[in-house]
Amino acid sequence: MKIVATSAGSYPRIGDRPEQQRHRQAYARLERCEITTEEFEKIQDEITQEVIEEQIKAGLDLVTDGQVRWYDPISHLARAINGCRINGLLRFFDTNFYFRQPVIEGKLSRRGAVLRREFSFAKKVSKKPVKPVLTGPYTLAKLSIDRSGLGLQKIVRNFAEIIAAEVKDLKEEGAEIIQVDEPAILKHPEEFELFSEAVEIIAGEKGSSYLALYTYFGDVAPLYEKMLELPIDVIGLDFTYSPRLPQVIEEQGCDKDIGLGFIDGRNTKLERPEELLEKLQQMLPSLKGDTVYINPSCGLGDYLPREIAFQKLKVVAAVAEGMRRMI
Repeated sequence: MKIVATSAGSYPRIGDRPEQQRHRQAYARLERCEITTEEFEKIQDEITQEVIEEQIKAGLDLVTDGQVRWYDPISHLARAINGCRINGLLRFFDTNFYFRQPVIEGKLSRRGAVLRREFSFAKKVSKKPVKPVLTGPYTLAKLSIDRSGLGLQKIVRNFAEIIAAEVKDLKEEGAEIIQVDEPAILKHPEEFELFSEAVEIIAGEKGSSYLALYTYFGDVAPLYEKMLELPIDVIGLDFTYSPRLPQVIEEQGCDKDIGLGFIDGRNTKLERPEELLEKLQQMLPSLKGDTVYINPSCGLGDYLPREIAFQKLKVVAAVAEGMRRMI
């Protein structure tokens, strides 16, 4: 069994130190037309490389681009979709973070690739493998307003086809593992069949890449058995919302590769690696996949100060190293 220390998505692009304020300052200058879009993009490239290097310094084996270019998990993708306009701010689940809500006004279609260039750049500047992360079609649909009359089923399918095209692009760019985030299904388990159909559409384009499906911000234990039946390679789970999940996994086992989100991505309190390793040791005999990913429960960029995020990733690396010694 291989143990991999990784991120679950975003990483803070702004920190407390003056040199870590560049993104905020550059965005303000862009708004005032003091710099061009190309100049702003170059600054985002520099910050992307910087946050990748911080993840590597923290001890991660598999990094993300930190989603530095993302305004939020929803509108970053929705802005590039025909039939969709971006509306006002709405709270992202039960967090203190807000996203710009899409309004669906007609059939959805992709204007062009969104993540291909972002992943290509991150891969070029990283000394470690890079995992692209994108929001899944069901969550995009559930957090949008339907003014089109298409209905939820068609909107989910439209989004699924668009995300599948993104996944195909990433596969062609050489992504070994692609993460799709679907937190919304935990709030609407009665719609699992619709959700499952969307996952199948995406899985059809993954090719030889590993498809990782991550959920968070809800109790996944009631859906765990169904999640294992999905055509995915990695199942990523948030344990901070699911107190019964370790017991469920011990009872039912896991034949897939699994992402263990024991490190709380929303709480500044730093976990003690030895305490987490005790919990993991109990579950270890039930994990039958080839790879276990140790990661935070969710992306860190929208919820934690940069220094705390860095320390959280050091905990991730310490737990991964401790787990390697167990097996």
